[in-house]
Amino acid sequence: MVFFADLNFISDTFRGSIEPALRYATQAPEHDPIPLLSMIAAVTSHVGLGATFSTSYQHPYYAARMWATLDHLTGGRAAWNIVTSLNQNQAANYGQDKLDPGELRYEKAHEFIEVCQQLWNSWDEDAVVMDRQNAIFVDASKVRRIEFEGRFYKSRGPLNVVRSPQNGPALIQAGTSPKGIELAAKYADAVFAIHPRAEDAASYYADVKNRVSALGRNPDHCAILFGVQPIIGESEAEALEKQEEHNSLVTVDGGMALLSGHLNFDLSALSPDDEMMSKTEPELQRARRVYRKENGESMTVSEVAQRHGQSVGLPQFVGTASSVADQLEAFFDRVGGDGFMLSPIYCPGAIEEFVDLVVPELQRRGRFRTEYTGVTQRDHLRQED
Repeated sequence: MVFFADLNFISDTFRGSIEPALRYATQAPEHDPIPLLSMIAAVTSHVGLGATFSTSYQHPYYAARMWATLDHLTGGRAAWNIVTSLNQNQAANYGQDKLDPGELRYEKAHEFIEVCQQLWNSWDEDAVVMDRQNAIFVDASKVRRIEFEGRFYKSRGPLNVVRSPQNGPALIQAGTSPKGIELAAKYADAVFAIHPRAEDAASYYADVKNRVSALGRNPDHCAILFGVQPIIGESEAEALEKQEEHNSLVTVDGGMALLSGHLNFDLSALSPDDEMMSKTEPELQRARRVYRKENGESMTVSEVAQRHGQSVGLPQFVGTASSVADQLEAFFDRVGGDGFMLSPIYCPGAIEEFVDLVVPELQRRGRFRTEYTGVTQRDHLRQED
């Protein structure tokens, strides 16, 4: 799957100015990924196509129609990364005076997805009959209104898009808060997780799978994908040089601007030498999993910011193709999980290197498929029954 994160704002969270975000290109500019997915769909046949889309600033009917259309355009390869959006800049762009509290945003998200799923299910699989002899396009008895009326949304339905190949896109969630994990456990086909320390990743993996099971879902139908940043060289020395060059390009202020936007908290209010694990501000608690060094010691504010600018908190696996494969295997065997979400250090080139060098090594070890075993993105994410 090719996956595009998306934000609908230029952050002024750091120092109350958009200047740092623009100067250091911290997710700005950022074009709408949905048209991009449509273009990629036209020139690909197997790879999944995913993007972020927020539940906080649109109506579910629009989202259900758009994602069903994209699922048709991709032949069942669409994937929706569901977010509730946590920065006041985005709320302001959509006319809100202030950001809704997190609990309210997630309550809305649950209802939003329920409306979408009912709309996708408003067409039976065999509703389209195309009976020329009797002049019947659709069997109307197999298309229903949903008459949804909840606390936040109303929708009469039915959807005016025929049932799509996956009956709506595959659903991805990246929640780390209790509310986010609850949403993922109930709906997600895959979870994108950022946990740089293996012991924390193992606990998270077990927690999500247990919650999926408790809701009566098959835990193999909710893939946990841990984010990593591979840095590959022909030798260990070359890979380390690449890492050093890449990481040195991130300034502290650039990292501060990016992380401030993601946390919705102005890090300039803290001392750069403060230990992040000692901070008690509510906005800083959501990301505590990335505040520790590998040995468990707390990083400082500036160290966390630079790490965030370098890899968005993802662990960097550095070395030759063989040693990167070793690191992936070691993490996978210790943590569990169903795969990885890769973050390239440069484009184009870094993903191509992984595909050309690391994937064949993993295939030789029997750790990666040699052919597609399904057709849709949901097929690719699910383990074999």
